[in-house]
Parts: sequence; C-alpha cells; structure tokens
Amino acid sequence: MVDSAIEAMSAWIASGSTAAAGGFFAASDDCAAQAERSRAIVGRLLGADAAGICFGANMTSLTFAVSRSITATLRPGDRIVSTRLDHDANVSPWRFACEQAGAEHVLAPFDTASGTLAPEPVIALIDERTKWVTLPGASNLLGTAPDLGRIIDAAHAVGARVFVDAVALAPHAPIDIASLRCDVLVTSPYKWYGPHSGVMWVEPELLDALPAFKVRPAADHGPGRFETGMPNYEALAGIEAAARFLLEEGMDRVAAAEAQVFEPLLTGLQSIAGVKVFGPQGMAGRTPTAAFTVRGVAPVDVSKALAAEKVAVWDGHNYAVEVVDSLGLAADGGVVRAGLARYIGDDEVQRLLTVIDRLATRG
Repeated sequence: MVDSAIEAMSAWIASGSTAAAGGFFAASDDCAAQAERSRAIVGRLLGADAAGICFGANMTSLTFAVSRSITATLRPGDRIVSTRLDHDANVSPWRFACEQAGAEHVLAPFDTASGTLAPEPVIALIDERTKWVTLPGASNLLGTAPDLGRIIDAAHAVGARVFVDAVALAPHAPIDIASLRCDVLVTSPYKWYGPHSGVMWVEPELLDALPAFKVRPAADHGPGRFETGMPNYEALAGIEAAARFLLEEGMDRVAAAEAQVFEPLLTGLQSIAGVKVFGPQGMAGRTPTAAFTVRGVAPVDVSKALAAEKVAVWDGHNYAVEVVDSLGLAADGGVVRAGLARYIGDDEVQRLLTVIDRLATRG
C-alpha cells in the first residue's frame, strides 16, 4: 500500500468522524464529503462518470451482487458469453446466474499456443439471445490484455451489455471507460496500492434500472443501491489517496517504468532451458505478469525456493481455473506466476532469474 493511503486511513480513524452520511452534524458531513471525494477521483482514474462508481468489500462480492440483480432480468433461453481466459470471479457468478434463470452460459476459448484472446471466438458466440458478455481486461495469470473493442461492438449490436473485469489491468495501464464503452467495470484498489476493497462502475442509467437487493431505507437511485450496509469510510480515504497517487504518477509513466523492469524478466525466463513461459511471448498486448513452469520441478516447489530468497510469487491456478484447465496443467500443479508492481526493481528480477536458472539446471 502506498504511504499516502496508509496515512489517509490512519488520519480518518483518528479523526473521530466515525459516523454516517445523512446527519446534521460535522462528523456526518465529513463522511458524506469523503464518499464524494473518493467517487470523484476514482471516476477520474477510470475515465468514467463518477455517478456510477460503487464501493464494496471486494471485486468478487460486487460481481456476485450485480450478477444476482442481472439474474432477475434473465429468462430461459437467454445467453451469457464469458471466456476461458478469466479469473473465476468473472466466471462462476455468471454460471450461477444462468443456472438459476434457466439461461445458457457459454465460454469462448483463448488460443492456448499464444495465450491470446482473439475477438472472433467470442463474437462467434454472440447472437440475438445474448444478454451479457463478460470479459477480462487482462488475464490475472498469463498477463494477456486483449483488445476488447470489436467484441464490445458486436455485443452492443445485438443489444447485449458488457461487463469487464479490470482487476488485473488497472494497476498497469490507463483505463478510459468512456472510450471502452462497457456497461459495467470492476477493479480492486488493493491491486493499485490502496486498501482491500472493491470498486464497481455501472453505467448510471443501468445502475438505476437493475433490480437491487437492499434494505428498504437504502437509496433508490445511484450507487447506494449496491453499497449495502455502512460504508467503510477509512477504506474510502485510502482509496482516494491511492487513486490520487496513480493520477499524479501518470498511468502511461507507470506502464513504461514497469515494462522496463519486466522485459528482462520475460526474456530471461525465455532464455533458460527447461523453462516454459505461457501467454504472449513479447511485450505487446500484455501486462507485466509472467506465468511459467520449470521442467522437473513442481510449481509449488519453485514458489518455495523463491520465497527462501525473499522473492514472492504464486503457484497453482491463481483462481484462473479455466486457463489452467485449458492449458492441461491442472494435474501438474498449475504454473508459477511472477507479477511486477511499481516498487519491484532489477535486483528482484535478477534474484528470481538466478533461482530459476539453478532449479532448471537441477531439474
């Protein structure tokens, strides 16, 4: 978490403004002002109308909440199109929605050789029955960042709505919802140096039109329809600070700095005999996330060896269940995932490559 977010959360907790919006006293006014500041700056960060910004516990909770509302609008024979490139938080909510509504849930494949998601396999599944198309802004496992424009055009052409999971994209690249033209987008502030929480943007007219499962006194219009319970105001203070940090840094500069560190990691892994890198093999169309295996060494053992050298990686499916299944790696323990953040430098990359080279030689 960036220092300014920690400081903002600490300051809020110490402020005594542990109230709620809607009252006629100073602490309540502070709560209302904090919520509006957070909404406005996250809207700037995402290039979106701030009136559609909803805050929640995390991306998964928000996605299940909106999918429950969408379930109420589905009819037997309707279709939701998702992809096999997605994190399961952008698969299972739609699977449950279709099961409950008697609708059809279909998954578009990605190219397992290149790790890319071309528009054509997704568009081929979009027809007049399609009500929603759910897409990854980027793969949390392979780093693939597909071009969504043609898919969104095809969805809107048949009257379908588009949901984008931008959790794995938002820390690494600029997002402009106005240009993207999706209907719903979700992200997680903890991925961009804020607190554990979730952000969901819903096109404001759609936000008011969807059925909302809420208590009766809750707002009938706007984000309050999906912000169930008391807002976490200290988290909102941290979210504001984290979003301000990224805006001041500039997402183009963040992306360029990360690419400068990531390219040696990618090419270094590719140069080690016995290491197989999955996903895009070049720098185009990707985020700074590498998924790989080491011949003869289980991913969990690679993860442990790196941890011993103070290099933190993940192993397994990383909730990208469909990706690992499509690659045929589930029985072998999935992959090792190494992802960059703004604070990772060349030293960490070199330590990782040294350990992997040693393991590959022994394997």
